[in-house]
Amino acid sequence: MHRRFIVPSALAATLLLAIPAAAAPGTVGAPGIGDPYYPASGNGGYDVSHYDLRLKYQPKTDLLEGTATILATTTQELSRFNLDFGLDVSEVRVNGKKAGFATSGDHELEVTPAQPLAKSRAVSVVVRYAGKPSELKIGGWTAWARTPDGGVAAQEPESAVWWYPSNDHPLDKATYDISVSVPDGTQAISNGVLQSQSSKLGWTRFNWRSDKPQATYLSTLAIGRFDVTTDRTADGLPVLNAYSKDLGPHAGAARASIERTTEVAEWLTGVFGPYPFNALGGYVPNVTSGFALETQTRPFYSPKQFANGANVSVVVHELAHQWYGNSVSVDGWKEIWINEGFARYSQWLWSEKEGEGTAQELADYVYAQHPADDPFWKVKPGDPGPDKQFDIAVYDRGALALQALRNEVGDEVFFELLKGWPTERAHSNANVGDFLRYAERVSGKPLAALFDTWLYRPSRPAGPAVAAAGLAGKALSDGQVERPASWKKIAATNTVHDHGDRGHRHDAAEGRPGHDHR
Repeated sequence: MHRRFIVPSALAATLLLAIPAAAAPGTVGAPGIGDPYYPASGNGGYDVSHYDLRLKYQPKTDLLEGTATILATTTQELSRFNLDFGLDVSEVRVNGKKAGFATSGDHELEVTPAQPLAKSRAVSVVVRYAGKPSELKIGGWTAWARTPDGGVAAQEPESAVWWYPSNDHPLDKATYDISVSVPDGTQAISNGVLQSQSSKLGWTRFNWRSDKPQATYLSTLAIGRFDVTTDRTADGLPVLNAYSKDLGPHAGAARASIERTTEVAEWLTGVFGPYPFNALGGYVPNVTSGFALETQTRPFYSPKQFANGANVSVVVHELAHQWYGNSVSVDGWKEIWINEGFARYSQWLWSEKEGEGTAQELADYVYAQHPADDPFWKVKPGDPGPDKQFDIAVYDRGALALQALRNEVGDEVFFELLKGWPTERAHSNANVGDFLRYAERVSGKPLAALFDTWLYRPSRPAGPAVAAAGLAGKALSDGQVERPASWKKIAATNTVHDHGDRGHRHDAAEGRPGHDHR
């Protein structure tokens, strides 16, 4: 579920340079955080620590009313700063005083405090707003999906713009309190732990809390009528799964998959170490999309993912992201391998555990099905470019890199790496170079050439690199590479996350349109 804002480079440059002549140098926060893939995403000049969202939503009209309180610390002197947001704003206060505000670009809310803010100062920002999220179009699309009984916010790399103001980039993670009032008989599902719910005068308020840092694109909100199941893990963490009451023929397969969340999470703790958050679960709203997303603690699943029956592999992928992608997050979107390569490899490890094909057999099959002239090898998982950020090569070639690493360092060190990285880097941001240096330190081996071969070379590895990775090196036409039993379920997660004509796709590893995954 990957869509992106389409910002032409000339416009992006204009936005980043649009500082009024009257402003003193260094006092206006940049309207972008500095990500070359998405120049307009995020903002400069401050760091958010907490979002408190108090919302009211009417499903019949799609009207969302909200008051967002944002706690932040300035990283420079600020006479003005930006928030990413698209709905209509009625009032902004900074440190309790009314502030000036204006809009620019597709989603920039420019805030001018009554008095300039000193560097390294704690700041509170209150924004009152209202609007119909589904009517907000950026680049011709919306990240807010209407359902027969409500609405859903879930997208990547941006979705917050449609329902709350934020510093919308993974580099600025924060904790959350999300309180939502909806008509009685309707529920509001969000991240973390349900702290409480209460009803008054025909409305029910749900109060959710995420007490560990969370990227904005990993926040989610689903409003509608759900059947809810609850459980606890062996470690005592609450598990909450929610299913729209009108999923029709997909209901059984969806439940048969997602009700295994506890089992999958407990297995993943053995692979990646302790679960990093305060809750887990998943939800399936009645949407027409086909993607899934690793929304923190509570992944989003489209019903279509279960059109051909239960598929636990997609649950494995999205839960693996809780460690790789959510706890350890990218510091820029070109580092997407930090998320997707590991989540894909987790599916291979699940296959190995289930006796449906080892990770080595899956690696052999992936390598064999892509001949040297396949565009698959032109995509560099370590820096794929914004247009190929969620290409199948980022997932499958990314997982091949991990299998090559496993064969190079041996199982004992490899699994030590898988556990140690999300422990050492918990609740932070990282890039591919950070992981390379970590792997070299733990293994005691030089690994730069291996990473370069599998993540950065726009060609099919051959010769010694293939031998070192333990790959069969055969083509499918040779008839010597057998398809692992798990491949059909894994491949089913390649194409069911298509976001349509304008956007990228999610998750767990979308395939390119028209590509034959056999």
